[in-house]
Amino acid sequence: MPKVGYKYQDIDDVRILLYGHYRIAYFLKDSETIDILGIFHGSLAIERYIKI
Repeated sequence: MPKVGYKYQDIDDVRILLYGHYRIAYFLKDSETIDILGIFHGSLAIERYIKI
């Protein structure tokens, strides 16, 4: 279920999954493959780390 997370800044290929106090950012390569961009604590400004 690669599209389980929400879209990051209205970009369809980058999504964010919430897990406890953390946000997992990932990139959808295709319908079966993802790349993990990072795991961030919820209090961090994720925009400083993900530049698209």
